[in-house]
Amino acid sequence: MKNQITFSDIEYENRKRVSKREVFLNAMEEIVPWDRWAEKIAPYYPSGRRGRPTRGIITMLRMYLLQVWFNLSDEGVEEAIYDSYAMRTFMGIDFITESVPDATTLLKFRHLLEEHELGKALFDDIKDSLDKAGLIMHGGSIVDASLIAAPSSTKNKEKKRDPEMHQSKKGNQWYFGMKIHIGADAGTGCIHTVTATPGNTSDIAEASKLIREDDDVVYGDSGYTGIEKRAEITDDEHLRKVNYRIVRKPSSLKTTEQYEGINWEKKIESRKASIRCKVEHAFLIVKRDFGYRKVAYKGIKKNLNRFHVLFACANLLMIIRGGRVKEFCDA
Repeated sequence: MKNQITFSDIEYENRKRVSKREVFLNAMEEIVPWDRWAEKIAPYYPSGRRGRPTRGIITMLRMYLLQVWFNLSDEGVEEAIYDSYAMRTFMGIDFITESVPDATTLLKFRHLLEEHELGKALFDDIKDSLDKAGLIMHGGSIVDASLIAAPSSTKNKEKKRDPEMHQSKKGNQWYFGMKIHIGADAGTGCIHTVTATPGNTSDIAEASKLIREDDDVVYGDSGYTGIEKRAEITDDEHLRKVNYRIVRKPSSLKTTEQYEGINWEKKIESRKASIRCKVEHAFLIVKRDFGYRKVAYKGIKKNLNRFHVLFACANLLMIIRGGRVKEFCDA
């Protein structure tokens, strides 16, 4: 997508330091399967024979991913592309011959992805590619959930909060929003399943949807205590045979002051926790690196579509940081 070299390109190439943003964008440029993702979107993309001419699918996909990676609004990502040389280069736009797609065009593209649940299709494509490349294991999963805050204010046109969100208490603090539940591979930490619920849904109630058909072991924190006794587990022939290794609360591992031996229970729990903690890495990428700590849209469906794309990209970022890009791209 590179056009003719301009004086700005020459000046920029002579800089002494490459920004972290450009390093990140160059890495994602190499690993994102652009053609495959464009093929999945193409059946639903307008032909452009009527109305205003359409922009290319990959151009719109690049703009949408910039919005996801940097947590920008529709107007914000348009402004950022005009302002950032690294983003403009990633988009492949030459201002001499074309302009950045406007915010309304991006809005329509995002609505198309949400309507046809294409975020999940892109997520599944990455998961299948990881499987083909041998970068995801089978037999064990880690389950976890995280609260994502939503605006609780009623100062809006409807004078009410989002009806699909709900308040939930964690510790002594109340939160209003939704929960994202994920299932991660116990061997690599890559995410294989993503679901979303209102904030008041308990972690354990969604756990059965995060377990794969070939899983023999499942790890979880103390919020999943008693999972093996739930009806959806006992009534399923496969799920009731799974070995649930749930980390116990530290308060249940205390010993008396007179005891001088090794606390083997504490060591066992430490081993389980060392495996379970892999799932936190994906949440760290989504919340810290991609900055998605609060919902961007109203409703569960729209946000779930974005989370599927976020966790697909989180899987790619983990592959990059693990130095396994060649294996992934060659699969």
